[in-house]
Amino acid sequence: MNLLDTLQTNTLPEKYRNMSTGELEERARKIKKKMGERLFIPCHHYQKDEVFQFADATGDSLKLAQLSQENRKAEYIVFCGVHFMAETADILTTEQQRVFLPDLRAGCSMADMANIHQTERAWEKLQNLFGDTILPLTYVNSTAAIKAFVGENGGATVTSSNAEKMVQWAFQQKERILFLPDQHLGRNTAYNLGVGLEEMAVWDPLQNKLIFEGQFEKVKVILWKGHCSVHENFTEVNVKQVRDDYPNMKIIVHPECSREVVALADLAGSTNYIIQAIEQSKPGSAWAIGTEMNLVKRIIKQHPDKQIISLNPHMCPCLTMNRIDLPHLVWCLESIEQGEERNLIQVDETTSTFAILALERMLALS
Repeated sequence: MNLLDTLQTNTLPEKYRNMSTGELEERARKIKKKMGERLFIPCHHYQKDEVFQFADATGDSLKLAQLSQENRKAEYIVFCGVHFMAETADILTTEQQRVFLPDLRAGCSMADMANIHQTERAWEKLQNLFGDTILPLTYVNSTAAIKAFVGENGGATVTSSNAEKMVQWAFQQKERILFLPDQHLGRNTAYNLGVGLEEMAVWDPLQNKLIFEGQFEKVKVILWKGHCSVHENFTEVNVKQVRDDYPNMKIIVHPECSREVVALADLAGSTNYIIQAIEQSKPGSAWAIGTEMNLVKRIIKQHPDKQIISLNPHMCPCLTMNRIDLPHLVWCLESIEQGEERNLIQVDETTSTFAILALERMLALS
């Protein structure tokens, strides 16, 4: 099937666009009740509330993939997240289980900033520059192909929660690391571990060259020039505005934000870290949160006893994540009910084998 056929086949039928919210919700509830434990709907924190309400489990991408792996009763896993998350779930689940993504257009701009062709081309050049002194690490927010590349070359995946532990492990294996695909998480993590900014280089996949001023032998960390389109929109100006307007407000951000923003914030950590920090804070405390807007709005609703705002008041939700909406979810569920494997996510055996190596090296240290 060519790209045009794929897009046409996966175009949401008009009838779902015309259904009322009430009818869509009723259909979703009916199918969930009918299928019972045969159906499992993991839902990422950044999803819209209209989808989030039907989640069987919520969390970050790796946690949801692991929960999918543990759930042997589910025949059908409808992953409400983005493409790389569904890939990871497919890698970790059994051959008998089927993983679906309600809308195949739900990608991740960060993951798309490192494709396998670019990575293999970069690896060859870096090997010529530095020899066999580099260990690759990839953020779990990457494609299955990149995870497989890392696994095949002795490296591992990392999450925003365990990045420091994994970078420390990597430095025990090799003199240098290549960190894909998010330069900000890589830079913030390495800096926290004592690596100087002057010891970090950036690999530009579009120019196919290493960006570094100085002697190459001083490089310890090679950062892939990628970023999260949401978290990069939190700026130093935003921090200054909050400091001016709310002097007693704490600022907490995700480590996918730039080094400058993380340095100015009071706290920085993973999505789960942010959620727990707010939950454990005292009533009346004030917070500015630097992460995805759907999650920030949900946190605000859950904590009416606290003053909570977005660090960037003009921030939009993650656009690709938001492609998973209620009409697409219901269409996916009804297609499964009718025996159609629409929007099925399948990772080939070779890719899965090497990607599992990268995941298992991380999980063994977690």
